[in-house]
Amino acid sequence: MKYMLLIYGNEERWASVGREEFERIVAETDALNRELFESGELVGAYGVADQVNAKVVRVDDRGVPVVSDGPYAEAKEYLGSFTIVDCENLERALEIAARNPAARYVGVEVRPLMHEADVGS
Repeated sequence: MKYMLLIYGNEERWASVGREEFERIVAETDALNRELFESGELVGAYGVADQVNAKVVRVDDRGVPVVSDGPYAEAKEYLGSFTIVDCENLERALEIAARNPAARYVGVEVRPLMHEADVGS
């Protein structure tokens, strides 16, 4: 079963850990990702660009795409990175999430992936 582990944060929280600790978090995350890759459980891990670089595409009632800056959710936290793992059950996915160094500072949300696009053969 595949699970998405979403890591949220905000500038203030990450700035409060200090540069040295932040570098340690990155190194520990890289080590965990290597371990999960070697076990065959890591599908991929991705950091996302800051919200200022994000765009939202909506199609209006005439079928015309409208692109705007954003998203601008009414929240202090934003999606900073995500990891997709393929493991045997939810308990294992939760164990992996708890081992993520970011979990010491922010929540790591775990969501089962319900279906995958069929890209054909």
